[in-house]
Amino acid sequence: MILLVIDVQKALTEDEGLYNAEGFIENVSTLICKAREKNVEVVYVQHDAGEGSGFSVGDEDFEIDPHVAPAQGEKIYIKKINSCFGNRDFAAYMEKQDDKRLMVTGLQTDFCIDATVKSAFEKGYEVIVPEGANSTFDNSCMDGETTCRYFNEEIWPGCFAECVDMDEALAMLG
Repeated sequence: MILLVIDVQKALTEDEGLYNAEGFIENVSTLICKAREKNVEVVYVQHDAGEGSGFSVGDEDFEIDPHVAPAQGEKIYIKKINSCFGNRDFAAYMEKQDDKRLMVTGLQTDFCIDATVKSAFEKGYEVIVPEGANSTFDNSCMDGETTCRYFNEEIWPGCFAECVDMDEALAMLG
């Protein structure tokens, strides 16, 4: 299994509008600690919105939130589209893995997490999404809480991913 940490970057985690920000960071941090303890690989992906966006390589807001920062030697990939599989190096690395289980965490539920979950499913991965380990912001149709519930309870389960509570996710890492 690989624990995938997607776009947990300062521009997003420091925005006051992030739904359940404190609980989200706590859950992702707990999963990372457990994965490291059990020698489960943790892989990070950062979104680069392009030069001049303020959310690109070299910008302070681009950096991974220090509460979930990578340990020395952990892989970090940079993507320019929603799905992590849009990064060819990441996709090639994943293709070489014998274990096709992928636990997906990060931001934003309705953009990069959804795109990655569906891409991973299409590529034959067993996708696991822990409860409370993805989040997003209010949008023009739904608030952040409703958006998270919609994807985690209606869109992914039974089709694209196995959505599990934190206890089950931690047991899967152990």
